[in-house]
Amino acid sequence: MQKSDFIIEVNHVSKQFEDGKFALDDVSLQIKKGEFVTILGPSGCGKTTLLRCIAGFQVATEGDILLNGEDVTTMPPHMRDVNTVFQKYALFPHLNVFDNVAFGLKLKKMDKKVIEKKVKQALKTVGMTDYEYRDVDSLSGGQQQRVAIARAIINEPEVLLLDEPLAALDLKMRKDMQMELREMHKKLGITFIYVTHDQEEALTLSDRVVVMREGKIQQIGTPTDVYNEPQNCFVADFIGESNILDATMVKDGVVNFCEKDFECVDKGFGEDTEVDVVVRPEDIYIGKVRGERLEVKGEESPWQLHGEVQSCIFKGVHYEMTVLTDEGYELMIQDYHAFEPGTKVGLLVKPEDIQVMKKERLCNTFDGEVLEDNRVRFLDEEWDIPERVAERFEVGEEVEVEVDFNRVNLQDDEEDGVLCGEVYFILYKGDHYHLTVRTDDGDDIFVDTNDVWDDGDRVGIRVAPSYIRLYKKDRAGAL
Repeated sequence: MQKSDFIIEVNHVSKQFEDGKFALDDVSLQIKKGEFVTILGPSGCGKTTLLRCIAGFQVATEGDILLNGEDVTTMPPHMRDVNTVFQKYALFPHLNVFDNVAFGLKLKKMDKKVIEKKVKQALKTVGMTDYEYRDVDSLSGGQQQRVAIARAIINEPEVLLLDEPLAALDLKMRKDMQMELREMHKKLGITFIYVTHDQEEALTLSDRVVVMREGKIQQIGTPTDVYNEPQNCFVADFIGESNILDATMVKDGVVNFCEKDFECVDKGFGEDTEVDVVVRPEDIYIGKVRGERLEVKGEESPWQLHGEVQSCIFKGVHYEMTVLTDEGYELMIQDYHAFEPGTKVGLLVKPEDIQVMKKERLCNTFDGEVLEDNRVRFLDEEWDIPERVAERFEVGEEVEVEVDFNRVNLQDDEEDGVLCGEVYFILYKGDHYHLTVRTDDGDDIFVDTNDVWDDGDRVGIRVAPSYIRLYKKDRAGAL
């Protein structure tokens, strides 16, 4: 695709603040003219920083940003052909609706008749005709938001940037405005770049969704692709409800999870390879057990899993149920029919509804250094190791250290750990929790546990000597 097909190009952009932390870490993104692109992610993921770099309110530490092929990385905001709608709208309280919308045109000293015509057209576009002379303080939140959009589009920018503009609205008004924004985008034909942490909003509005986490882009795709084919566990967990499970790719077209083999449509993962699978709750068929077979859409199909309903909650348009399988795995299921707790049920998953993902990592891996007295240093701490392991290395030798997820022991009392950290990401995987614990020095340790921890819990971290594996740097073998 030629460069001219992109109105915005973000090339390897990083943004580092004075404290040394990166809000953006090597971000690259290309946006076509007329697209509605949503940047989605949790608080602190870098989405607003990326938007502000595109707008010119912040300058990238590294990389460049192009607008219509022109480098605007260091160009001030008023010289870029973009306009921004902020979460708090930033309307002038001493000006009425007309003067707020006309403000930018008056600065350009346009003819009064031209200004009046443009203001009326902008207000008509956002459904605010006949509100020209109202005080902005007398308007509802939704009306103020429309005035802010009218003020932005009256300048006819090539790109409209929207930083969580619906966050202050109530649920019903927010859903109404989502549809109106989508219609505005079609009517105006300009490029929309929209920042939100609301997954449903992103899926509803966008041509493409950019999912971010900790300053990095995790996945870019259409709403359908991002929902149905997440590229990693974070995306699968963040967007919608998911059953995320450890699995083994037996061979092309066959994956094992919940201790059963399932046919799937995925290929190319190899044989007997550890993977993750995602099955959306609405994609699991459920029925009462009558013998050993279940009728699904008129076809006789064997049960794949048996279990018992643990909970059943009405969610307005469907029931959300938790089923504990006979193998000990807890699955979430959404169905239009209620199955009360205690009901024995069968479960069926079709091949096309199983999404197989490559594992991001198989164990914890760290750089280390062998010390005297049967010890090794990694994560800036000294750890005991068995003598039989230590004697195979020279003192001072650099090594690679591996620790399995389920061999990391978390302590309630921080003082009981070799080092301390905080739980900041929790993923339930059917029969255990997979935690990310960030140490006080900023390193991540991944933990598989049956214990229940909360996001933000402070913990001590220990690993028994026998569970620490050392490798020579050339990976000649584990010790």
